[in-house]
Amino acid sequence: MIASVHLADLSVRRALAVLRRAPDPASTPGLRYSKVALAAPLRSSLLPSPDIRRPALVAFWDDDDALSRFLTEDRAATPFAQGWRVRLAPLRAFGSWPGLPSDLPVTRAVDYDGPTVVLTLGRLRITQALRFLRTSAKAEEAVLAAPGLIWATGLGRPPFVSTCSLWESSHAASTYAYGPGDAAHESAIRTDRARPFHHESAFIRFRPYGSEGSLDGKNRLPEHALAGV
Repeated sequence: MIASVHLADLSVRRALAVLRRAPDPASTPGLRYSKVALAAPLRSSLLPSPDIRRPALVAFWDDDDALSRFLTEDRAATPFAQGWRVRLAPLRAFGSWPGLPSDLPVTRAVDYDGPTVVLTLGRLRITQALRFLRTSAKAEEAVLAAPGLIWATGLGRPPFVSTCSLWESSHAASTYAYGPGDAAHESAIRTDRARPFHHESAFIRFRPYGSEGSLDGKNRLPEHALAGV
C-alpha cells in the first residue's frame, strides 16, 4: 500500500466541481480510498479558514502502478495536474482508516530518519466539534513553531478533518508529537483519549519518495531534499 496527497490552486468554480467528484475506489483500479477536501492554513484561532480555491485529494493505492495509471488516464486527476503531489510509503500508523493495512507498525520509533510526512485523519463527531476546535487550535499554534517543520496545512470537508505536515526528519516529527517541548500535542492526545473527538481516526507517518509540481511557486519537497531516501 502507498498513499498520495495532491493539492492545486484553481478557480472557485473548478475547485467546487472537484469537491463533488472524488475518485471512486469501485471504478478506479488499485484505489483503496480517496477523499477530496479544501485546504485550510494552520492557525491558532478557533475557527478554520478554508481556502475555497485550493482543493486537496488524499488517496491510498495498492501500488505505484495504480497511482501512475490514475495520473495519466483518469479525468479526476486532471484538475491537480498543475499543482503539487507527493508519493508516500507508510512507516507507522496508530488507529484505523478505510484502505489502511491493519498490520502496519504502531511503535513510535521507526528505523528511518529522513524527510517525513505525517497525515492525521479523522471523521469528526459533530457533538465534539467545539472541543475539537479548541484543542486543535493550541496544537496548530505549536506545530507552526516546531523545529524541523517544512510546511503544513489543514484539510477539511466535515465530518472529514485532516492535517498534512512535512518534516525535515522523522526525529523532528516525533519530537513535536511526543518530545519534552510544547505539550499542546500530547495534551490533545490525552483529551481525545478521555472522550474521543472522532468516530474513526488515524495518525500515519510516511516516507516521501516522489514529489512533483509546485504550490505557491514551490515544490514542497524538492528532489534534493529526498536525495538518499
